[in-house]
Amino acid sequence: MTKAITPKIIIAVDGYSSSGKSSMAKALARTIGYRYIDSGAMYRAVTLYGMRHGLVADGKVDEEALVAALPEMKIDFKVAYGKQRTLLNGEDVEDEIRSMEVSNNVSPVSTIPAVRHALVEMQQAFGEEKGIVMDGRDIGTTVFPNAEMKVFVNASAETRAHRRFLELQGKGVETTYEDVLKNVVERDRIDSTRAESPLRQAEDAVCLDNSEMTISQQDEWLLNLYKSIVGEE
Repeated sequence: MTKAITPKIIIAVDGYSSSGKSSMAKALARTIGYRYIDSGAMYRAVTLYGMRHGLVADGKVDEEALVAALPEMKIDFKVAYGKQRTLLNGEDVEDEIRSMEVSNNVSPVSTIPAVRHALVEMQQAFGEEKGIVMDGRDIGTTVFPNAEMKVFVNASAETRAHRRFLELQGKGVETTYEDVLKNVVERDRIDSTRAESPLRQAEDAVCLDNSEMTISQQDEWLLNLYKSIVGEE
């Protein structure tokens, strides 16, 4: 008997900054053969463009000029040596968009309605044929409200700051745990209180607090949830 083909779905993974949602989403996409889309990287790319052109600095944004420049920004992704890279107008900017400087400026950029509308359109285009895992802050509520699988990831601010601090240390970025924690808390505040698509758990999302979980445990949890939704053993 021919085995039934599992239908492709859209998987939305939302959560707070540095909650591990991106690592989980990447691992799941790799395991099930889906394309992974990092929506947060798209906002970081817009922020980097603004910083390079003098439109974003010290948490302040020339909103009108940045919005006018949106049509000039082409954001895409590629996989190189087994790792996903973010492209801005064809340039690999993956490492640059992960800097603390970009982290400290991305939240004000992400609150701009026109920026969110433009990137939501790009994100929805990525999902037209399904078979994607996308993580962010409003994927299950705004980008794909009808996604077949929705997950909301959380952990304490201290746990998330510690993870982010270790990640930056591993990349050779000079910073302190206190600065990282301050950034995490401030981003939580901005993301949760912004007027346009604030960070919140979708009513039909499954919540995961991974504060006490290992990477392998959270990956297994997410894979099992996917299998239960698509009807795999």
